[in-house]
Amino acid sequence: MSAAEQSRAAPAPRTLAIMQPTFLPWVGYFALIDRVDRFVLLDDVQFDKRSWQQRNRIKTANGPLWLTVPVLTKGRRDQTILEAEVQPDARFAETALKTLEHAYAKAAYFAPVMDRIAPAFEAGEEGLCALNIALIEALCDLTGLQADLVRSSATPVPSTKAQRLADLCTVHGARRYLSPPGSKDYLDGDPALGEAGVELAYFNYTHPVWPQLHGAFEPYMCTLDLVMNALPDSLEIIRSGVGEDSAG
Repeated sequence: MSAAEQSRAAPAPRTLAIMQPTFLPWVGYFALIDRVDRFVLLDDVQFDKRSWQQRNRIKTANGPLWLTVPVLTKGRRDQTILEAEVQPDARFAETALKTLEHAYAKAAYFAPVMDRIAPAFEAGEEGLCALNIALIEALCDLTGLQADLVRSSATPVPSTKAQRLADLCTVHGARRYLSPPGSKDYLDGDPALGEAGVELAYFNYTHPVWPQLHGAFEPYMCTLDLVMNALPDSLEIIRSGVGEDSAG
């Protein structure tokens, strides 16, 4: 076999993305999952109060509404996402599901989505991280997205910042790291990935549009809004926003 034939026959380099397990992520998060061979959920980093880790937006008759997970924070300043607990007396799952019913009861796919998503909310009894990952898995299942999801805490590395990304790529045998564009400021110029033999690329995504309840389209709602309104076409819609990756 010639060198050219060997090159064509060789498997493509494993591509990795690494993101925190956020609460009910937006569609771009799932588009990134769909673009990589393995998606690492960065669960052993510090919990950031009032961030996407614990809240996201749904669309209601009165406009966008924040849905927030009540997390125990008093005396826990340095806790990680993995360590964060949902306030047990807040009855969060019950309250959240009632809020979703009020907002989406008239949505075309309310019933099948609620049948799948409601059990995932019960994972909050095990903590914020378990809740977020259960919801991410449920949304992958609803959209038909095939995902290889792993937790960073399962293969912990002691490094930080770009070096940590490089080390996680090495642990998972990745030779290409696909980054959201928001990380460009601190990744550009840092040699860690290159020194580890990992190609850096940036994910390009344009927000797609889908049918919504309650008036004109509102972007940047959580992905529940998509599946409630356009479940059969949800994966196609997610993929429609994907552009060509740019080189790092």
